[in-house]
Amino acid sequence: MMNEAELKRRLQDAKEFGFSDRQLAHLWGSTEEKIRALRQRLGVEPVYKTVDTCAAEFEAYTPYHYSTYESESEVSPCEREKIIILGGGPNRIGQGIEFDYCCVHAVFALSEMGYETIMVNSNPETVSTDYDTADRLYFEPLTFEDVMNIIETEKPKGVIVQFGGQTPLKLAVPLENAGVTILGTSPDSIDLAEDRKRFGALIDQLGIKQPPNGTAVSVEEAIAIANKITYPVLVRPSYVLGGRAMEIVYDETSLANYMERAVEASPERPVLVDKFLEDAVEVDVDAISDGESVYIGGIMEHIEFAGVHSGDSACVIPPRTLKPSTIDDIVEQTKMLARALKVCGLMNIQYAVSRRGGEEVVSVLEVNPRASRTVPYVSKAKGVPLAKIAAQVMAGKPLKEFNLPERIEVKHVAVKEAVLPFVKFPGVDTILGPEMRSTGEVMGIDTDFGRAYAKAQAGAGMILPGPNPPKEKSQIIISVNDHDKPEFLPIAAELARLNFELFATGGTFDYLKENGVECQRVFKVKEDRPNIVDLMKNGRIALVINTPLDRESAYDELALRRCAVEQNVPYVTTRAGAQAALAAIQSDLKNNLQVKALQDYFQTASA
Repeated sequence: MMNEAELKRRLQDAKEFGFSDRQLAHLWGSTEEKIRALRQRLGVEPVYKTVDTCAAEFEAYTPYHYSTYESESEVSPCEREKIIILGGGPNRIGQGIEFDYCCVHAVFALSEMGYETIMVNSNPETVSTDYDTADRLYFEPLTFEDVMNIIETEKPKGVIVQFGGQTPLKLAVPLENAGVTILGTSPDSIDLAEDRKRFGALIDQLGIKQPPNGTAVSVEEAIAIANKITYPVLVRPSYVLGGRAMEIVYDETSLANYMERAVEASPERPVLVDKFLEDAVEVDVDAISDGESVYIGGIMEHIEFAGVHSGDSACVIPPRTLKPSTIDDIVEQTKMLARALKVCGLMNIQYAVSRRGGEEVVSVLEVNPRASRTVPYVSKAKGVPLAKIAAQVMAGKPLKEFNLPERIEVKHVAVKEAVLPFVKFPGVDTILGPEMRSTGEVMGIDTDFGRAYAKAQAGAGMILPGPNPPKEKSQIIISVNDHDKPEFLPIAAELARLNFELFATGGTFDYLKENGVECQRVFKVKEDRPNIVDLMKNGRIALVINTPLDRESAYDELALRRCAVEQNVPYVTTRAGAQAALAAIQSDLKNNLQVKALQDYFQTASA
């Protein structure tokens, strides 16, 4: 049995070696809370040193700090009221620089209100960790232990968790339980939005539609729910980042296989099972609320149909195809949800709009009471700094003081496109689905949708051709599944009219020829030579259009899409994407594509 002096020495040594409280709890058969309490009782606590940006040649005054288990702290006291903003941590697929944008704008907004701003982030490759962004920066991991150590050192007015994505959001409940003031939306409201059973009860109470769904913790439960709501179903663990481990499944065998794998991604949370709405239009909404007033920042219509993760889908402001009455429904439902969840700050809602016999039915898919990755895009498209306004609202400023109109109507069109790094991952299929794959996004803006879409595609590295192309870039490969053929017929006919040479694989060739569209047959990879890949390597292909039946696509389809990536040939894999690409081609890019400063669009709008 160790005495307290020996225990303190052992604990001090462990911390100096880099062991976290959680690791020590695992090794010693205890809990993180008990280890933390023991450390504090014995006085084993970190101090903070200043990053020496002058290599000891001169005294450094930079506000960069890091923790260490030594004796002397270099953090100087401050008299001003402080607010801590938790960043997003390392950039990765599903959580990227868009959240850092929100953190930086929050810092600037709070500084304008007179607060000392303290940034906590572990990623030096961000603007939030620049020396002139926050008043003080801690290069620390986004864990409960490290954040609590900083809070106990700084004693802030409160902590903001909703600007850094899912990483800091997971700390909301533990921090509140530890007595920390969470600014903005309460952790209980965050949990209400994430907990499917609680959220379902709220939706029913408000009379808002959502796809039939359920939660399961076993294979048997998942199968029972799927049989009740009917296939296909969308399955995903709760509280995950970027749609990780999310899939669309079409039968019982696939669902059973999924459940065995998915529980590993989030073992402490149930798996969510939702009815998948095929061919529905997905809509994203970013809004700000102070608990009473609600401002609709932007309504984004996705170009791809529901089933593609919102971080991967191209989208457009203002909506292109939605009826005005549908937009009004979305606005009212957003306001109802913001007030019911008592949102204070930013909120993102994803809707699905199903079209049935001329009617549009709005269903709620997901509500995130936090900043979303679309906030920078919406802010630039609408000319309203959403993150800055939201930060000041969270600090106590009423939304009505900003004098924002209920909705800003813009005369231009802004298209967001995802940047997908497939060229860096040999062998990976390019088909998009519910699990996020993009690493960033770009925006194209113009007065016409076709030109705005073309600019967005160019920004993402895909240069679409114009009409009447030169002979060396005049060929288009089309290979679509049977379900999509009628939808692609007018697209193919228009491409032929614009003087492209169409090449189609077996079934697509037969369908187009039967319906009067001139095209040439090309072999699939396994059929004969020259095949679709050989044709692409000749360097004359301007566009590839390929829609597989499902993600378990045939070998030749995968070879076609991979070759398009490797040859830097534009490609589309959805009907909606092909329609958008056609609009861009029709806009006659070479003659009409012009560049204008972002500010000029808003000056024109206000003139």
